[in-house]
Amino acid sequence: MEKVVHKTTKKEQTSDFHYWQNQPLLKRLEALEQIRREYHQYKYNAEPRLQRVYTIIKRQSS
Repeated sequence: MEKVVHKTTKKEQTSDFHYWQNQPLLKRLEALEQIRREYHQYKYNAEPRLQRVYTIIKRQSS
C-alpha cells in the first residue's frame, strides 16, 4: 500500500461538516461511539460501564 499525502492551505481545506453530512447514519453513529469510547478511556482510564445495578420488578395486576 502506498502512502499518499495531500498538502492544502487552510482556505482550501474542505469542511468536516460536509463530509459527515454525506455519510450514512450508521457510519456517523459508529464514529460517535468510537469517540465516546476514546473519551472515556482517556478521561477515566477505564471502559465505560453502568454506575449502578438496577433491578426491574414486574408488578402483577390485581
